[in-house]
Amino acid sequence: MQKQRLEGKVALITGAASGIGEESARLFAKNGALVVAVDVQDELGEKVAASIGSNKVTYHHCDVRDEKQVEETMKFTLEKHGHIDILFSNAGILGSLSSIFDLDLNEFDNTMATNIRGAAAMIKHAARAMVEKKVQGSIICTTSVSASIGGTGPHGYTTSKHALLGLVRSACSELGAYGIRVNSISPYGVATPLACRAFNLEPHEVEANSCAEANLKGVVLKAKHIAEAALFLASDEAIYISGHNLVVDGGFTVVNRSTNCFAPVYT
Repeated sequence: MQKQRLEGKVALITGAASGIGEESARLFAKNGALVVAVDVQDELGEKVAASIGSNKVTYHHCDVRDEKQVEETMKFTLEKHGHIDILFSNAGILGSLSSIFDLDLNEFDNTMATNIRGAAAMIKHAARAMVEKKVQGSIICTTSVSASIGGTGPHGYTTSKHALLGLVRSACSELGAYGIRVNSISPYGVATPLACRAFNLEPHEVEANSCAEANLKGVVLKAKHIAEAALFLASDEAIYISGHNLVVDGGFTVVNRSTNCFAPVYT
């Protein structure tokens, strides 16, 4: 029987009650990991954990904006499993689409607190736990195509994702000395519940919009594809990959669609 890719590893996943986080919790558990699924959506989180199996996944409430809750969550993980091998810092919010002329700075602050400050707190306490337990672990953050280019999301969201990519690279520079890898994943548009609520669209409408603007045709990007990228970075298959931003966008961020001279000529 083939060894599971995360056999014997303990993974903490934030934003795990839906979307990319939920798919990752399921995939990590399927591949042998013991998962602590973290979110603020308690009812959804409990349902996800129960549907996977309490012997594989435990739900724990945590608002990543509150460092005390982050610290308590890490303590809970260590008390339950003895160590942590993988942090997938995936929790995030989009905020509302508004002009820079009408930017709500309170909402901007909340987006930054969730997407960048929350990730920083998670990385801080996960790294401490890994070093204390002498674990050469893997830390992964969900960024976005908005970490590379502007105009693909709200101003606060784009700002936070640029900052998060900087944090990943900065943390990588320090934590490599302890054998800890730090990477990020930048997805293109995925029809998660978060995105559907933000744009007030049904999943098929979000997917249709993404496909219309996509460079790579014939594939609909799903949350499971991002979970598979996270699984790779979490596993020993990526043992010497650190400081990398794995862009899962079908070439979206490297193609100037307004001046593409290679329009399809064969049908």
